[in-house]
Amino acid sequence: MRAAPTARRRRFVGAATVGVLLALMGCSSTDPQPERVTVIDLLKQEWRHVPGIVPDGDGLRVTTTARSIVEQDGGGGQPDPPVNIAGTHLAAAEDFTLSATFTDVTADATLAVYDSPPVIADEFRIEPAGVRLTLRGDDLRIAVFDGSPQQDVTDPQPVQDEHVRVPDPEAEFSVARSGDRLEVESDGETLSSLPLGDVFVSGELWLGLSSDEGSFTVPSFTAAAPAGASLSTAAPVATDLERLPDGLQALAAGSRPDFLIGAAVALGPLASDADYASSFVNNFGALTPENAMKPQALSPRQGEYLFDEADALLDLAEEKGIAVHGHTIAFSEAMPRWMRELPADSEEERAASAEILLDYVTTVVTHFRGRLDSLDVVNEPFDVDQGTDLQENVWFRVFGPTYPVVVSQAVSAADPDVRQFINENGADVPGPRQDALLQLALDTNEQGGHIDGVGLQAHIYDLDTDAVSADDLSATFDRFEDAGLLVRISENDVTDDQGEEAQAEQYATVFETCLRSAACVSYTTWGVDDRYDWWIDDDRGLHEGHDLLFDDGEPTPAFDVVRAVLAG
Repeated sequence: MRAAPTARRRRFVGAATVGVLLALMGCSSTDPQPERVTVIDLLKQEWRHVPGIVPDGDGLRVTTTARSIVEQDGGGGQPDPPVNIAGTHLAAAEDFTLSATFTDVTADATLAVYDSPPVIADEFRIEPAGVRLTLRGDDLRIAVFDGSPQQDVTDPQPVQDEHVRVPDPEAEFSVARSGDRLEVESDGETLSSLPLGDVFVSGELWLGLSSDEGSFTVPSFTAAAPAGASLSTAAPVATDLERLPDGLQALAAGSRPDFLIGAAVALGPLASDADYASSFVNNFGALTPENAMKPQALSPRQGEYLFDEADALLDLAEEKGIAVHGHTIAFSEAMPRWMRELPADSEEERAASAEILLDYVTTVVTHFRGRLDSLDVVNEPFDVDQGTDLQENVWFRVFGPTYPVVVSQAVSAADPDVRQFINENGADVPGPRQDALLQLALDTNEQGGHIDGVGLQAHIYDLDTDAVSADDLSATFDRFEDAGLLVRISENDVTDDQGEEAQAEQYATVFETCLRSAACVSYTTWGVDDRYDWWIDDDRGLHEGHDLLFDDGEPTPAFDVVRAVLAG
């Protein structure tokens, strides 16, 4: 869960350092100082971590990714077209022009220009302000979003939406900010002139190239600013940050050198939000990809894999010396439709589907081999009503109730060194749910699995019903330790419905109890900052949560008590 972006500080790379071409007008030695027009060749910038984009000679080849975000019940499927988040974006506080040429368009081609990266939550995407230009034949759709709240966040509607005819689909077209207007041109002809409104207020431009159904080539793509207007490239804000010597992870190293303090992290705010990036890098020693390693993100289409954004997160973690906990392999949710709908009615179908699922496990774990400290090989196996029956998901239907054994063995064969965990909610305190989780881990290992421990999520959504006491949590840790299993506090967040003092007290209880137990090897919060903590109610209303250690870039009282536990 994440919150909407707000105004942020940025680190900019100077134009001279990225090969900007300066076109000089007026060459006589007696002329006044010539005015300069800045032009940046965007094809020479960093596109390495953008799904669906590969170099093609001197240009780029863009193919469809079929990325979408499926809801918990398997319904929906909101499109999630890729954006260049980990590469280069632009700082353009004034007028600018983006010009591109699309060729070899097999179905459709889209250029998106955003004011900030989209916010990706568990079940939806919050569309930022920006413009999307989609070419189909000679039809160009111009869709403008102003970032205002949507009636249904999963079906965002533009504030301006028009179709214009393009005389030559392979001619250069452009989108420009000119004063208070948004101008779209093709081959020198103005196709549309719209009021700018609140579309580009951050002074930054985040770029996306995508196709819904086909592919296309981009042989030219430039950014330009008129004389007197500033234009430069900017790198992800987390790039040059270093961990502080008095941050949470640094303090933990003084008493428990191998104890990891982590957070679930999203690539968008890590690259674009200086407060978020510094809060994370300064304080945390472990990273859990919030959504980038879930099946629907890694393999939207059967047999095809999109590791780009997950790799970008792991690259950053390696640069900063941050451990990575992978999340997740076998799961009832966040699955692409092809995986969810694999047939399992007959023995023949189950055998064929088993081969497909095991190929997925092997491909994913082999790709990340040596880069993960630990991994959720099975996530939330029990029913959603806090019962003790296994969910009858595709893994259960194909392999039967011992599917955790099969998955664990496949993971071990692909990466024998990664620590394996079964992650579950509602098992933080003694009771039937915890009994079932312990038994599942033990049974899996007795039947040939390689489970090292369990993840206890510790979501505290209601302090009256979900609060965890130190005594119950200590008993839980002792119980798993006696069984020879490790424990992770894997997704802790705490509501502030009863005030920040009560929230901080619950955070302190969970963190300190974990820190004092030899069985508890890591502690992770499910997110970094409340500005990226969003959820949808039953009526499709969008709400911001207040559950984490940082709120709008500032540490909360909960952060202060966690730090006090470490300092004391």
